[in-house]
Amino acid sequence: MRFTTKLALGLAVAALAAFAAPRVMAQTAVAEKERVKNVSGSVLDKSEAPLSGAVVYLKNTKTLAVKSFISNDQGQFRFNALSPNTDYEVYAEFNGSRSGTKTVSSFDSKTDVNMTLKVDVKK
Repeated sequence: MRFTTKLALGLAVAALAAFAAPRVMAQTAVAEKERVKNVSGSVLDKSEAPLSGAVVYLKNTKTLAVKSFISNDQGQFRFNALSPNTDYEVYAEFNGSRSGTKTVSSFDSKTDVNMTLKVDVKK
């Protein structure tokens, strides 16, 4: 093969790679976005009544970072776009009382996790 033919072939391969790389990266980003987890649920008292204003904590067990959400009037909470490769601990607090801790496992393939957190409210 002559030098110019090799050069032309090399340039063609490089151009193809440059064209395909952003497309592959974009597809990977879309796939990662589709794989995110969402955790939602309700905070209830012992009699199953919703607790508005309860603080729900989501703890990343790898980094120990904590996010919080204040439950709405129906006692509902939501954490969106969580990493599917991380374990999380979720619990709620209301007026000095705390629910049990629930775990969201990275081994669970569900992308939408729903849970109920029950708090035995002190009167």
